[in-house]
Amino acid sequence: MNSEAQRSPAVRLVTIDDGHDGQRIDNFLLRELKGVPKSRIYRLLRKGEVRVNKARIKPDYKLRSGDSVRIPPVRQAEAGTPAKVSGSLAEALAEAVLYEDDELLIVNKPSGLAVHGGSGVSLGLIEALRQLRPEARFLELVHRLDRDTSGCVMLAKKRSALKRLHVMLREGTVDKRYYALVAGKWPVRKQQVKARLQKNVLSSGERMVRVDPDGKSALTEYRVVRRIPGATLVEAKPVTGRTHQIRVHCLAAGYPIIGDDKYGDDEANRQFRARGLKRLFLHAHSLDFQLDERRIQVSAPLGPDLSHILEDGAN
Repeated sequence: MNSEAQRSPAVRLVTIDDGHDGQRIDNFLLRELKGVPKSRIYRLLRKGEVRVNKARIKPDYKLRSGDSVRIPPVRQAEAGTPAKVSGSLAEALAEAVLYEDDELLIVNKPSGLAVHGGSGVSLGLIEALRQLRPEARFLELVHRLDRDTSGCVMLAKKRSALKRLHVMLREGTVDKRYYALVAGKWPVRKQQVKARLQKNVLSSGERMVRVDPDGKSALTEYRVVRRIPGATLVEAKPVTGRTHQIRVHCLAAGYPIIGDDKYGDDEANRQFRARGLKRLFLHAHSLDFQLDERRIQVSAPLGPDLSHILEDGAN
């Protein structure tokens, strides 16, 4: 990649090389514009200040080798040096590794840790792992989890693996399963929710999703796992991969996820806070897929902050 790597604000034209072929423009900009809030980057894209081959593009545009990217003048890293990984976080992430080979790293992301920094978050999972693994020449998120959601997150250690996994995610050949504790008694017969979803980005940069007939098609499959007083533990399999899909589909079905301060039920949340639940009860518990000749099956157990709610509810 050729660029004029100056920190002072100036228009830059960057030519994409093979190493960034297939990368989303928003992810590319997050690395190019270190220290710039994510909300600011999305605003640059919406206003057309970032252009590819002199044309406007959307945040999910996939870069191609040879593309010319116009990056407008933006002040970077005004807050100073990036936050350093604390000893406790370094220890937690070391223990969170679920699977690793030459191409892929899968970790059990703790709740409360964003997958990447931005919008007031100085340090996310990807930045922390890059600090802890300075020898890694390539390390990129394959997919995302909401900040409050815990569980399995894949990171690619090679560009070729990242591109293959992105294709697999689009084609639906990666089996992802989540545990969600929802308010009420989810019917056993209700095994799927199919509702179109529309994403809106507020001026603050916050993403909100709602059911909308003009939105993108979305399908989630559900299975009842167990019941406790006032709630049901369900396993959710997102067949499509829309933003906040499981959370909004649970709400649309009439059984919002416990602890969800954006799409949840205030009274149910209050009751379970009194029982000791301090977070969103949504956990990416398993991944199952075939990567070349390897069958990869990974599971992440519920943390004690969630499991104790189920144990207490069984008593």
